[in-house]
Amino acid sequence: MACLSPSQLQKNRNLKPRVVGSQPGAVQATAPAVLWERFQEDGFLVLEGFLSADECEAMQRRIGEIVAEMDVPLHCRTEFSTQEEEQLRAQQPHFGGEGGPAAVTPHQDASFLYTEPLGRVLGLWIALEDAVLENGCLWFIPGSHRGGVSRRMVRAPAGSAPGTSFLGSEPTRDNSFFVPTPVLRGALVLIHGEVVHKSERNFSDRSRQAYTFHLMEAAGTVWSPDNWLQPTPELPFPPLYI
Repeated sequence: MACLSPSQLQKNRNLKPRVVGSQPGAVQATAPAVLWERFQEDGFLVLEGFLSADECEAMQRRIGEIVAEMDVPLHCRTEFSTQEEEQLRAQQPHFGGEGGPAAVTPHQDASFLYTEPLGRVLGLWIALEDAVLENGCLWFIPGSHRGGVSRRMVRAPAGSAPGTSFLGSEPTRDNSFFVPTPVLRGALVLIHGEVVHKSERNFSDRSRQAYTFHLMEAAGTVWSPDNWLQPTPELPFPPLYI
C-alpha cells in the first residue's frame, strides 16, 4: 500500500495520452480527460502496452529471485482469500488444486482496504503474461463502484482464531452483469476500490502471472484501524511522492 495526495492524483490526470484499448491488442491514443471520464463511469480502466515485454520479463525474474530468497516459517505462511470460509489459510506448494489456480470470487477491494471517506483506494493490476478468457482474466460489473460497500473484513480481537471476520455479506449477483476484460502482457488495469470484480479459475495449461498493488489518497483519509493490513513504525505505508 502506497499513499498518494490529491495534488499528485491531479498531476496524473494531466499526463500525456496513453496507449489504450477496449480489446486485447487494440491500440489507440485517448486523451487523459476521456480516460478519466471512462474510469469514473465504469470503475475500471484498461491501459494496454503500459509495460514492454522486456520489462515484464525483468519483473518476473526479480519477483522469482525475491521469493526464492524468502525464509518464512511455516506458521507464518498465509494465502489471502476473498472467500469467507477461507479467509487466511496455510499456503502449500502448488496450491489451487487440480486444473490450475482457484477462482477469485466477486468482491470489492474496499471490503478489505476500508477508508473513510470511501473512494480513496485505487488498485493497479499489471499483466506480466497474457490474461485471457481461458486462463482467468479479470471480470467487472461496470458502474458497480457507485453502490457502496456490501461487507467488510475486520480484525478479530487479539488472541482470536481466525484473526479476521466479516461484517455484512456479499450479495448474490447475476453473472450476466459481469463483462470479461482480457488483456495482453504489459497491460495495466486500474481498479476503483469499490467496483465489483472477479476472475474465473484457470483451466488452461498456461500461467497468468500478474503484479498488483494499491494506492491510497493520503490527505483527508482515515485508514480503518479494523483493517487486516496495518502499517507499523517498522513497515509504514510508503509515500509515493515526498
